[in-house]
Amino acid sequence: MTSQRAVEKAHDILEAGPHRLDALFRPRSVAVIGATERAGSVGRTILWNLVSSPFGGTVYPVNPKRPSVLGIRAYPDVRSLPESPDLAVIVTPAATVPDVVAACAEAGAHGAIVISAGFREVGPEGAELERRALEAARAGGLRLLGPNCLGAMLPPTGLNATFASTTAHPGRVGFVSQSGALCTAILDWSLRENVGFSAFISIGAMADIGWGDLIDWLGEDRATSCIVLYMESVGDARSFLSAAREVAQRKPIVVIKAGESEAAAQAAASHTGSLAGSDDVLDAAFRRSGVLRVRTIAEVFYLADVLDKQPRPRGPRLGIVTNAGGPGVLATDALDREGGELSAISDDTRAALDDALPAAWSHGNPVDVLGDADPDRYAAAADALAHEPTADGLLVILTPQAMSDPTRTAERLAGLHRPAGKPMLASWMGGAAVQAGREILTRAEIPNFPYPDTAARVFSLMWRYTYNLRGLYETPQAIDDPAEGGPDRARAEAILASATDEGRSMLLEDEAKALIAAYGVDVAETRAAETAEEAVAAAEAIGYPVAVKLRSRSITHKSDVGGVRLHIDGPDAARDAFAAIRDGVTRAHGAECFDGVVVSPMIAEKGHELIVGSSLDAQFGPILLFGLGGTLVEIFRDRAIGLPPLNTTLARRMMEQTRVYAALRGARGEAPVDLAALERLLVRFSRLVAEQPRIREMDINPLLATPNGARALDARVILHDPSTPQHDLPRAVIRPYPAQYAAPWTMPDGARIMIRPLAPEDEPLLARFHESLSERSVYARYFQALGLEQRVAHERLARMCFLDYDRSIALVADRTNPETGAHEILAVGRLSKVPGTADAEFALLVADPYQGCGLGGELLRRLIRIGEAEGLERITAEMLLSNHAMQRLCRKHDFVLERDLENNLVHANRELGEESPQPAEPMAAR
Repeated sequence: MTSQRAVEKAHDILEAGPHRLDALFRPRSVAVIGATERAGSVGRTILWNLVSSPFGGTVYPVNPKRPSVLGIRAYPDVRSLPESPDLAVIVTPAATVPDVVAACAEAGAHGAIVISAGFREVGPEGAELERRALEAARAGGLRLLGPNCLGAMLPPTGLNATFASTTAHPGRVGFVSQSGALCTAILDWSLRENVGFSAFISIGAMADIGWGDLIDWLGEDRATSCIVLYMESVGDARSFLSAAREVAQRKPIVVIKAGESEAAAQAAASHTGSLAGSDDVLDAAFRRSGVLRVRTIAEVFYLADVLDKQPRPRGPRLGIVTNAGGPGVLATDALDREGGELSAISDDTRAALDDALPAAWSHGNPVDVLGDADPDRYAAAADALAHEPTADGLLVILTPQAMSDPTRTAERLAGLHRPAGKPMLASWMGGAAVQAGREILTRAEIPNFPYPDTAARVFSLMWRYTYNLRGLYETPQAIDDPAEGGPDRARAEAILASATDEGRSMLLEDEAKALIAAYGVDVAETRAAETAEEAVAAAEAIGYPVAVKLRSRSITHKSDVGGVRLHIDGPDAARDAFAAIRDGVTRAHGAECFDGVVVSPMIAEKGHELIVGSSLDAQFGPILLFGLGGTLVEIFRDRAIGLPPLNTTLARRMMEQTRVYAALRGARGEAPVDLAALERLLVRFSRLVAEQPRIREMDINPLLATPNGARALDARVILHDPSTPQHDLPRAVIRPYPAQYAAPWTMPDGARIMIRPLAPEDEPLLARFHESLSERSVYARYFQALGLEQRVAHERLARMCFLDYDRSIALVADRTNPETGAHEILAVGRLSKVPGTADAEFALLVADPYQGCGLGGELLRRLIRIGEAEGLERITAEMLLSNHAMQRLCRKHDFVLERDLENNLVHANRELGEESPQPAEPMAAR
């Protein structure tokens, strides 16, 4: 195979589809390496499945010992094939796989499925074989699924590259499993239950292709409406969360995760580490990415079915119609256990039910229409409750009684008008007597459940999915003025660098408080003292009463060694406290563990003692904790787990997960604490955790929350070993705000503006920016006319503002209006990576009054520099043929332009890297 053929093949693949995995899942030719006629063998089964379920392409058996296999001409090796295969399915012994992968890449294949086992699961020798196979794949630009997997089938296209004994029905669910054995069990179950799939993929050991790759591909696959994952390990957590956050908004992602991971921090020194089990962290990660986690296989497919057929509920309140009391009670109990609620019955709904039902009806929710209910009575009750303003969904339960008519009732239910945004579920209980009714409901896309408690639980899970997504895309409040630049990062880095240079892995309390103060956290005044007289002087400067606490470079928990003295009310008491702490520590641990004391004021204001902390999870890196604090924090274990960084919405969601939140809102006549101040503190703390990877563990405990604010009374910070290189430090699994790309710029008229990355808090500014645009500018940017209501719709702007900075970075030109003092956006430039490639697309939009003043060129210069910093290889763009200004700008910045007269477009691209032309001017302010 010549290199020219490989280049041509690569061009063909790119032309065929936008994603590199198309070569695996939409191949035009497949080579089966290890094909054989031996009965019962994997190689024979895969070849037979490919040729007996035609996918529209060519199949090439590769076997050096046979001229043909199953009557099909065979080839001695992949290099001998008459064309480059899109996909190679490898079924040879593990020891041969690295060389086979290298040969496939050389022959121009762009995808391979390694069915073979015998890699890392068998020990070091297998791990080395896997490493070599992956190295060969990457060197040749080949994507690899597996090893040790069942394969992949795409039922809508007929592709079956698996060794399963049957082929799945076509459907709309994309199913990915880490367990090949479970794949076959699910396949058998799906055939019995008539469940279809758009894709059925065994992911195996994930040497190359992982969850993120497949979520991205299924997210773009038009045949897939819902994604279901059976997960045993997360793999590349950052890739998984990035893809899930991108796709979950438009396609439901349902996960069943096998087993609870061993607690990652049982031996951790911090309170946070001892409180955060890694399965809790996994739940937090799923919530943060919009993924819905369920516990049973049945729930997985119930959810996939119902989310495909019904709208997501807007709230947790369910209306229930039943002809028997018991099933209604069971459904109510299940609803309550899962966090759902029964909807109320308004006066208008009650009047409608009184008119339609016998006087003995239940007069409450669940609405019991009685055992003799006919189809008309059922329909009237269901219609009334479906239109109840407080109901977010409807469940109709039928038990087969002598007077009931399951078939006709199903027909009436199927014909009801369904209010927008309200799901309708059914539970036709029984066997043969209700089967015809079930089939009618299925055809009407009303999901039917064998038991009402199952239906109620599924509704609650649907609401949880809505709730999680809403939190991800609800516009947060801005906590800092963009012009101020946010936290004092230089001060924080200097504190950490000083400790690291001294070889220390723990900050002193005064240093820890200074660190969190640099990120805007309110801290109690703290003064260090190395002698008793310095302690007295500090106490008198602060004002009695004070707290005197141990200052130590090695002891983490001060109270455990008698290192805390409270309510010190005079000089003698301060001297005594200093001496008692010094002597106690010296006796227990030696004089070298005593570095003096810190003195802080006793806070007289009444409030709630909380904890805010961070620790390290083995899979997800730095994590956050919020909950009830104080000395009994590990006894009550009232806490919530989250991933940094947070915004104000996510901070509030964390607080809502705790029991203490009810008290924070005000209980038994007490005033509520300043919840907005708590939100801001959590956001700032999370920024510190995400942006300073040198921190290993950190606690603020106690954090005093009062009606007047939130203040850190004590803080502990543990660092990574000082010898750890910066590039080896764990990073936040969700990339923080890229503040390094913010810098001022001087406009031609002398006005100073800030060009900075866009943030979710900017949605109101972005809305006003789009309101100001002319129709001409809108059409030039979006290639279509958009009315004002469309331009500023929350759903649209949220997609622009809630960025995954690993995938997309948008720069805004931010000016402070000299007359009003308000911020306004003058221009937006966006750089969006193309999944599965090292390419990115850019786009620019400048407000009409500022077009032609160099702002667009400055944004493009900065986007090019960002692309280089992010390791991109190429930047592209599309523009209308009539957009001559953008074409001139691209030529000025060394883009190659290509006209597409058929589509009225111009394509622009620029290669990046060492040999790329440098911009005429630097990105920095001028």
